[in-house]
Amino acid sequence: MTKLPPLYYKQNRLKQLRAFCHTARSGSISLAAESLYLSQPSVSLQIQALEREMGITLFERRGPQIKLTPEGDVLYQLSDPLVEGIDKLQESFAAAYGKLEDGELNIAAGESTILYILPAPIKQFADEYPKIRLKLHNVTGRDGMSMLRADEADFAVGSMLEVPDDVIYRPIFTYNPTLITSPDHPLGSRDTVTLEEISPYGLILPPHHLSTWRVVDLVFKQHGLGYKVTLEAGGWEVIKKYVQLNMGISIVTDVCLTPCDKVHRIPLNEYFPTRSYGIVIRKKKFLSPQARRFIEMMDPGFFEEIEEELEGA
Repeated sequence: MTKLPPLYYKQNRLKQLRAFCHTARSGSISLAAESLYLSQPSVSLQIQALEREMGITLFERRGPQIKLTPEGDVLYQLSDPLVEGIDKLQESFAAAYGKLEDGELNIAAGESTILYILPAPIKQFADEYPKIRLKLHNVTGRDGMSMLRADEADFAVGSMLEVPDDVIYRPIFTYNPTLITSPDHPLGSRDTVTLEEISPYGLILPPHHLSTWRVVDLVFKQHGLGYKVTLEAGGWEVIKKYVQLNMGISIVTDVCLTPCDKVHRIPLNEYFPTRSYGIVIRKKKFLSPQARRFIEMMDPGFFEEIEEELEGA
């Protein structure tokens, strides 16, 4: 059997690593094949060839599910930024010469962030780089994290109460907790209010699985008080509408409030924490030139603070 020269293996190493990284991100050979526009057997053969050359097993195979072995995880952490860097070399080269004119930018964010925080930076970016395709993915925090880990989003913008070990979160904006009522409500002329005074009235809150509900529940319990929810509604705009109809009161973050909203506002900083919104990035993520430019527009000093953590975490 003829032994192939070392150059052959070097030339095919990128294909093997690309197949491996896409499989590791998606947790599925079939999904990796779909994203690479290859057949499933082709991806499997690339991974097997890499395993032979490296002398290691990269995945634990349990039926249709696969999981990285410890050796596979180490190789993934080393190779994923390299594969992304090579795949986006043309865009990086163009950006280095100030010619950021093409490509795609995927941002994961919740509805509140999309409605109240992102319009201005999205408009600015679209005006400066009209040929770059912008994709906003309206997702919950859990789904946004899944997109980051699968590299289906360049980064996320939102609020995090608990930061997982595999991501970097840097707050940019801070907003205040506020009680909103209709002008006709018994609390509708008050400048201040206590939790005891809020407790008897029905609250309109976002869905139970979201963080707002957990925070409200925790604060009332810490003060030994009960509360009642008269309506569960998705989205701040919906909640504001039903508060205006005097169907209940709500505790919101003032990021959602505008001068046009016909609601009475009472600050609740004495009882509830402020809420931060910022950038969420997967550690060791290779950020495309488009992603870096957008983030710099939102926060010019962002990368000065997190560059070491982003590259060396």
